[in-house]
Amino acid sequence: MLQRLPLIWREAVEELWRRRLRTLLTLLGLIFGVGAIVAMQAVGEGSRREALRMVESLGLHNLIVEAVAQDEQALKETRARSLGLSVDDARAALRVVPGAERFAAEKAVRTHAVFSDDGQSDAQASGVSADYFSLSSLEVEQGRLFDAADEARLAAVAVLGRQAAQALFPEGDAVGRHLKVNHVWLEVVGVLAERDLGEDRFEGVQLGLEGNRVFIPLRSARERFKFQVGEDEIDRFLLRLGDPSQLIGGAKVLSGVLDQRHAGMPDYRLVVPQKLFQQHQKTQRIFRVVMGAIAGVSLLVGGIGIMNIMLANVLERRREIGLLRALGARRGDVVAQFLREATVICIAGALLGLLFGTGLAYAIALFAGWQVAWAPLPILVSVAFCALVGLGFGVYPARQAAQLDPIAALRHD
Repeated sequence: MLQRLPLIWREAVEELWRRRLRTLLTLLGLIFGVGAIVAMQAVGEGSRREALRMVESLGLHNLIVEAVAQDEQALKETRARSLGLSVDDARAALRVVPGAERFAAEKAVRTHAVFSDDGQSDAQASGVSADYFSLSSLEVEQGRLFDAADEARLAAVAVLGRQAAQALFPEGDAVGRHLKVNHVWLEVVGVLAERDLGEDRFEGVQLGLEGNRVFIPLRSARERFKFQVGEDEIDRFLLRLGDPSQLIGGAKVLSGVLDQRHAGMPDYRLVVPQKLFQQHQKTQRIFRVVMGAIAGVSLLVGGIGIMNIMLANVLERRREIGLLRALGARRGDVVAQFLREATVICIAGALLGLLFGTGLAYAIALFAGWQVAWAPLPILVSVAFCALVGLGFGVYPARQAAQLDPIAALRHD
């Protein structure tokens, strides 16, 4: 491969190879710098995509209102002024909040037993309104989702998450079969497509974990299962806005509506998934700045190492430089020769840094459980920056070599 290079570049490689230990020590700073940038980019991009996937499960166009859990004494005091979170709250929000299009409500059922003729499960049952699936970006894999008609007739039907379906019906024919939740028999009408988010919480917010759940029409669940006196009618509702730019303003309006309806009692919590994603991105930017600074220091050290080795080469090769000048080489030719050697060091450092960074990124993913993803542009930028650092620090030694007096250089021992 070396023989295929042009002569002037082959000479640069051979010259560095003759001083390979010194060259390797110079390369280390560049390798660590580029490797840190590559690993940082891979982990950061993986984290961004993972966060986006989690937030999408909450709905980037949604506002989420959740009931706040309270102890018995606090609940009594709250109920003296507020009836708690209800479907009417969601309807009022739909009427008042600018840009609101739809809402979906959810109520958890205290689940003691879930079983079928073929198996049993520890799945959690919840009553949800028909729009819950579309607002939560859930898709059906088998059968169908229940609709407003099922809610209106209080249908005893259920949609299962994939994990729950596999536990209850190991043979895979869940649709049309029956299961029992507590004391209530339900017919399975659909099974959801699998969606593994990897985490059950994001920025302190509980994620759906839909794979191990049983979904029942909300009105049917309210009629068929027992709930404690004084508890909230619903546990949470999602409000979909058509324009995501209206989310922040819509959140302020929604908070005002709920404060008025709940007499100012803090028995609910408002979550804006878009803000959660922005907060996560802010944290990631801090991480990237810190890692970028560390990588920059490594590249700076590598650049100083290039300057050192090039200056040492100039001192050791003064007779060679004098001979070249005596044979007619111009100062520009000497500068170009030393810059080619600096370029070879930069290219080698960048390539080895890419390999090191790739391995480091996957090692982090393996041991820390973080996600890794790749974006070409930051990698190209890191390589280009490495090349610029090397060339920048190689200019001074090259100029020093070109300015040597030929006669004095030839007489140098």
